[in-house]
Amino acid sequence: MGWDEFHELTHNFAATAFRLEQQPVYAVDLDDHYKAFLAGRAGYPEELDGYVAWLDQIRDLTAAGKRMERVRVQTEPLSDYHRYARWVGQWNVEAGEIIHYITREQAEASGLLPAAGNDDWWFLDDSRLLVMEFDDAGNMVTRRLETDDVALTRARTLWELALRAVPS
Repeated sequence: MGWDEFHELTHNFAATAFRLEQQPVYAVDLDDHYKAFLAGRAGYPEELDGYVAWLDQIRDLTAAGKRMERVRVQTEPLSDYHRYARWVGQWNVEAGEIIHYITREQAEASGLLPAAGNDDWWFLDDSRLLVMEFDDAGNMVTRRLETDDVALTRARTLWELALRAVPS
């Protein structure tokens, strides 16, 4: 699946977009902003390529009554990258996305792990599963769309397990 189709799917859903995010690091172009964060100097991430447009998209989608929700599985203690992801995530939340953070231990206790494997995904409108596979360096190496009943039933179950792991 090419990037155009990937972006089309994640930007044009009817009602719900649920994201399971569980990589220890993502290889994205953050260098200057990430370094500034680590040095205690980072501000609003307007210089991140495409990030402000993504926040605008979240605002537009949630203002239209659509739901965007994400569960991030992270290690404890938090890595520098996960501290950064939590910090940047504040703007996603401000834009209307719901973000939950769980530890790997909480994910294991709920049954999410190891059942979910190592892939990330977007579960769109309870009818499309956009699976993303990553290498050890955090590079997305494949993207595929799954719409068969077995994959969708599995995604529903995993999403329920992910939410069950969220501390109340």
